[in-house]
Amino acid sequence: MATSFRVWPILWHYGTAKKYQSGEEIKKGDRVLFHRESAEVAFVAYEPGDPETDWYVQEFGGGVMISDPKVSGRTFIPASQVDEYEDLEFVSRADNP
Repeated sequence: MATSFRVWPILWHYGTAKKYQSGEEIKKGDRVLFHRESAEVAFVAYEPGDPETDWYVQEFGGGVMISDPKVSGRTFIPASQVDEYEDLEFVSRADNP
């Protein structure tokens, strides 16, 4: 009798912060250019335990959700593609309340 199990992709080491090509750490709320249009980082999924992002960690090993009203609405960039994603540029951090 064969046992079936799922192997989750380990694309992004848990707890390891991802960075833009310019070197800044990617954080929720960051203002960015996405395909040369103004956008915002909706969330960063890189470790289990957050109900909003758990599915993305399990399915893709983590990644970044971009809120981009002019391009496609919302775009998820898997962790395996973030480091080399040329159409995502850091602009500024979100204002602190």
